[in-house]
Amino acid sequence: MLRLFRLTLFMLMILMVMLPQTSFARGGSGYAVLDGATGRVLIGSNSDERLPIASLTKIWTALVAIENSDLQDEVVISPNAAMAEGSSIYLQAGETVTVETLLYGLMLRSGNDAATALAEHVGGSVEGFVKLMNERAVIAGLTNTVFMNPSGLHHDEHLSSARDTAEMLRLALQNKTFEKIASTILYRANTVNGMLWENKHRLLREGSGMAAHIDDETEQPVSSLKSATGTAFAGKTGFTKVAGRTLATAFQKDGQICIVVTLNESDDWNVHRGLSNRVWQDYSLETVVKKGKYNVNKKLAIRLEEPVRLQLNKEEKEQVRQVLHVSRKRQEAVLSIFIGEERIYATPVKVESADR
Repeated sequence: MLRLFRLTLFMLMILMVMLPQTSFARGGSGYAVLDGATGRVLIGSNSDERLPIASLTKIWTALVAIENSDLQDEVVISPNAAMAEGSSIYLQAGETVTVETLLYGLMLRSGNDAATALAEHVGGSVEGFVKLMNERAVIAGLTNTVFMNPSGLHHDEHLSSARDTAEMLRLALQNKTFEKIASTILYRANTVNGMLWENKHRLLREGSGMAAHIDDETEQPVSSLKSATGTAFAGKTGFTKVAGRTLATAFQKDGQICIVVTLNESDDWNVHRGLSNRVWQDYSLETVVKKGKYNVNKKLAIRLEEPVRLQLNKEEKEQVRQVLHVSRKRQEAVLSIFIGEERIYATPVKVESADR
């Protein structure tokens, strides 16, 4: 009996050693595809399941740093930042680097040293910055998200969801500085170990016309995934043994924008292309309400400064309805768009006197 137990234990140990790296990933996975304009989930699976997101965390790190500092602020790199665990842009303790350069190192090369340096500069400490991240997440309505560090290194409580992470990228892209950095393919750094930084996100490189020769995680040659039906223009990669491969991508085509996030997906490059193409095939950008003035009754009118345009499929086009909520004092109003009983969009509108 004892010999059988020892043999079984020995075999289990052999199997654990032979398991591939991705098998260490947390059991769950999920994905979400959002309408880039409204944040509505167009396609998803387990989109609200709380999972580790690895370096997709840095999307939020970048946004919080941009909102709370000046790009030309100079940061003296601390020993703590220089020795940060994981991926690195090889910062040296004592060197001075601008916030702007750190942001490029953060988003293009996923530098954990850059994340730590930004956190210490903006928040006074890593802990202080993480507090800012979580406060900003509450304001943004990211109900499934808790940050424990600025880099995405594994922590049991550092979790988000595919929907929340896609919303992070969607909101961050509304900031022009973030959009510029997150869509940059090449950046020449001026750090002590300065070099030409290339964006790790292969779909962005392909979208810019640059061939992708090597997969960033496996370091193996890969074939092109170019598509004529849409272009990836911003995003972030991530990987830890626990989280598996994580990926966030913003795609655009003929005015339509969709945000794709996959968590713990080994074939993420292909999956992202496939999901974005499903959006282009199934959804079209429709003008639900034109801009202009609309009489509500003999006394009251509303004015839309911009048209309401939403991504809708064929079935949804037939179910769209509009509901106007006006305050009792008739000074404020909100126009809501429903598909059936689900409100998919809402916008404040100006209240005016009706045309007679």
